[in-house]
Amino acid sequence: MNLVLLFKILLVLLLLFVLFNLGRALFIMLRGDSQQSMSQFLGRRVLFSALIIILLLIALGSGLVTPNPRPY
Repeated sequence: MNLVLLFKILLVLLLLFVLFNLGRALFIMLRGDSQQSMSQFLGRRVLFSALIIILLLIALGSGLVTPNPRPY
């Protein structure tokens, strides 16, 4: 399999995981469950969002992914 394709699949999976954690935090907030901490899921969301940004910067720096030269 192509390395670029694997990288893109990894990014999509990480983004889905971020959305999942955000949804779990919303569910806990709406339900008012005191047994689970909402901040745990929000912290995971922030951690994986930072990981996505770092991976994108590394991929851009190494030339694995190229940005769009004409954004308009």
